[in-house]
Amino acid sequence: MEDNAAPLPELARLLRLTRAYEHMNAGDLAVEKNDMPKAIEEYQAAEKMFPSNLEMQYWHAITLANKQQLPAALALLGPIFRQEPNWRVLTGRLPKVGLLTVSAAELQQILTLK
Repeated sequence: MEDNAAPLPELARLLRLTRAYEHMNAGDLAVEKNDMPKAIEEYQAAEKMFPSNLEMQYWHAITLANKQQLPAALALLGPIFRQEPNWRVLTGRLPKVGLLTVSAAELQQILTLK
């Protein structure tokens, strides 16, 4: 931080980012408790704090897909894939490690999004 020309704004940004990730973590905990309304609320709170953060949007979408809410997941994933194609590559790898639990047909639908 000592080499930052504007350390106070940077500290404020880092604090906001930390709080956004706390919302993401709370969303993940809500998913574990099968409380999808609370999970969505937490994910949306995080995304509102950092609307351009594709990682937050991506994991929100993957959670929706895992909870049989594929249309909502697809609506989020399409723009993410268009902005950063590497998220599509990662998605293809998630089923092998148990982080995406959709059918083969649903995975194909996700991976062929335009």
